[in-house]
Amino acid sequence: MKPRLPVVLFAIYLVEFAVLAVAPVSRGTWISENVTVLCIVVPLVWLYVKGIRFSNAAYLLMSVLIFLHTIGGHYTFSLVPFGWVTDLIGAQRNHFDRIAHFSVGFYAWALMEFVETRRLSTRRAFSFVFAVAAIFAVASLFEIVEWLYAVSADPVAGAEFLGSQGDVWDAQKDMLADGLGALLAATAYGFVHRGRFPNSVSPR
Repeated sequence: MKPRLPVVLFAIYLVEFAVLAVAPVSRGTWISENVTVLCIVVPLVWLYVKGIRFSNAAYLLMSVLIFLHTIGGHYTFSLVPFGWVTDLIGAQRNHFDRIAHFSVGFYAWALMEFVETRRLSTRRAFSFVFAVAAIFAVASLFEIVEWLYAVSADPVAGAEFLGSQGDVWDAQKDMLADGLGALLAATAYGFVHRGRFPNSVSPR
């Protein structure tokens, strides 16, 4: 029987996408941000259709970024209604984008699961380092893409997509958030599967 959670999550995403496609703060930013999301969603759907599946835990973790990024595309990340958190921690900027970047790291769980269930790795330490390093690599590549888009697009749309909010160290902090999320997800995966490699993808 096909796992239902991925299908449910995909359905929720479609509803979210449709609702937040209406009157976004900046249509140009909405397009660019949702192209990024589709670059994740389309391959995951394709793999699912081809029978390459992940566990429910992996799908749930991967969905966090998709949902958050879609919200960020509607409002632009700097304008997401997140003031209560900003006030709570006494910050000078909207940190919604940092949370989204942190959730990028959650994909480390799926990466570890993929290499271990397919026996591409026979050592947990290698799986851990591979997953975390892959997230850091993707994070740095995304920051380069952000920069290239920002300098080539309309100045306003480029600034909204970049989302630095005046922080000269924004790119470095974003990459750190990605990496910390990866360390958390990889550690959690190791704890759940401690002492053994999963034989196959389970609904867990």
